[in-house]
This record gives sequence, structure tokens and C-alpha cells, in this order.
Amino acid sequence: MDSETSVRSVDQVLQPVRWANGAVELLDQTRLPGAYATVCCSTVQDVANAIREMTVRGAPAIGVTAAYGYTLGAWHAENEDSLAGELESAHATLLATRPTAVNLGWALDRMRGVFELLVGAGVDEVRERLLVEATHIQEESYRADYRLSELGAELLAGRKRILTHCNAGPLATAGYGTAVGVIRKLYERDHDVSVLADETRPFLQGARLTAWELMTLGIPVTIITDSMAGSMMQRDQVDAVITGADRVAANGDVANKIGTYSLAVLAGAHGIPFFVAAPMSTVDLATPNGAAIPIETRGSGEVTSFRGEQVAPEGARAHNPAFDVTPHHLIAAIITENGIATDPLSTNLARLVNHENESPPSG
Repeated sequence: MDSETSVRSVDQVLQPVRWANGAVELLDQTRLPGAYATVCCSTVQDVANAIREMTVRGAPAIGVTAAYGYTLGAWHAENEDSLAGELESAHATLLATRPTAVNLGWALDRMRGVFELLVGAGVDEVRERLLVEATHIQEESYRADYRLSELGAELLAGRKRILTHCNAGPLATAGYGTAVGVIRKLYERDHDVSVLADETRPFLQGARLTAWELMTLGIPVTIITDSMAGSMMQRDQVDAVITGADRVAANGDVANKIGTYSLAVLAGAHGIPFFVAAPMSTVDLATPNGAAIPIETRGSGEVTSFRGEQVAPEGARAHNPAFDVTPHHLIAAIITENGIATDPLSTNLARLVNHENESPPSG
């Protein structure tokens, strides 16, 4: 049994999305780690609500979920005459859920491209072909994350104390992980590796999700508050920082969970390399730079309360951008399945998109 196959049993526990009996089944990430529960989405609107409400989250996982959601549009078309309208409505409904993650639009456009090649086909054939394509997207995403994790572990070899932010593990992807995938592979090579996980306010993806994933995988993890990171660096407790990404612009600027930019600035001030792990589906050459990336703003209630309990004075105002942008000059490397892009990122990202650079630099 090869190493990729051997991890699949663990990944079944951490799998965020699957197709089951004509519906999209999601692991409810809003209830973790207290409860392990699934949500069954039987309509396009159910899927859209789940993405918007962060039942499922993380750019790659959102892309996979959207592909299955688009497939549901065909499942609910009554006949060939209504098929195109149902699928166009599905595309628009799902695309409107969260604007920052480029994987969402990438997956939907790929699904629509398949449908456009099936003009004149019957409803049953369209349903079958769309489901096959959504499954391919999920499988390809898993393999991409596995490959970039191997490349990232080579790059980070020898670095033992890794700090990460938000959640870029199996729950945020097709089931293996990007930043956490790199950590998984690094830990396989060196069991002295340990992780500092930022709690990641206000939704606590680091404290709730990344810590749970790493503990499930048997990797040592310590949760820190977001405001502790600089102090840990100052005390020489961090060898590298690695995060995922929701969109990588053509010049190498990266949008990721709010707080990522602060970490990159702190890492630069302390001479610590800051890495980004993201599949090629997250690289968006059509977006020239970080200033052009749409940044989602979420409701103030996520800041002033937690799980329905008010933590701020009643009536207090709060600002809640879900993401920030890290400029390319603060990033040591962007790790993808096609290779590792270093400075100049704009040139080397374009080469990776065009498959001109298939191998990473050594160590």
C-alpha cells in the first residue's frame, strides 16, 4: 500500500464534502470540535446557504462543494427544456455566495464548460457527465494537495517549529490539506516537528479546526491567541510560518484569512520565512494584484458574539473583513503542485500555470 493510499482512512474522518445518494453531504464545520455532524444539501440553495454560513469553508473545499452543487441543478431539472435555465441559475446562485475564494468561480466555470459540450444531450446523460466531472475535480484537488505537500516538506526540511494561521488542512480542501498538508509531510519526515496554531479570530478556525485536525493526525500542536505570534517569534520559538490562500494574484499578492498580513509583517521583522501553500486552482492570473481582489465583509455579529452569546456591549459596532492581502515581497515562496514559485513571483507563477517549471528548487 503506497503512502497516499494509507492516509485515506484518516482522511475519511476529516473529509469535508462528499456526494451521497443524489445529495451533497457536508461535515458541519460550525459545530466542530464539540460535535461531529453532517448536513445533507439536496438543492442548489441548500449548498449556497452552507457555503455562505461556513458549514463548509476553505477555498478548495468551497470549489469542490460548488461543483457538486452545480450538479444538483441538473438533478432538479424537470426536462431538457428547463435544463439550461436550472444550471445557469445554479451557477449564479453559487457564485454569489463568497467573493474572495477564486476556486469557487474556477470550479463553476469548469462545470459550465462541460455542460456547454453536451448541447442536445438528454437530462440523464448531462446529470451523469456533470457528476463525473465534479468527482474528477475532487480527486484532482486531493492529488494536487498531496503533491504540493510533498514539495513543501522538501522546502521546509529542517524547520521544526511551524506557525500556521486559520485552517488550511483536510477540512478546507478535498481532504488532504495545503498548509497543513505540508506540515503532515514534514512530520512524517521528522517527528520533532511541532505546530503553533493561531486561534484565528473571530471564527476560531485555528483553535477549533486546525487543532482538531492536527490532534486527529497525531501531530503536536499548541494553540496561541493571534496576538501572541510576535512574542513567540521574538523568543525564537518559530522557524517558519505557512498558510493557505483563497486567491493568489498574478503578481504574487495573496488573499487569505484576516490576520495573515500581520503574520507576514512580523515574520519579516524577525527574519523568519513566510510560505504560502496553494493549488494552481487558487492562482488567478486574471487578477493583476492584491488591490483587485474582492474582500468579503461579513456580519458584525461574528465579532460581537460567539455561537449566539453576546461578548461585546449591546449595540457596539464592529468591522469584520474576512480576508486581508499579503504583498508578494513578504512571501518567501508559493508552493503549488506544479512546483515552487519564488521571486520574481509574477514571472514564476506564470511559468507554473503554463507547466514550464515542474520541479522545485532544492532545500
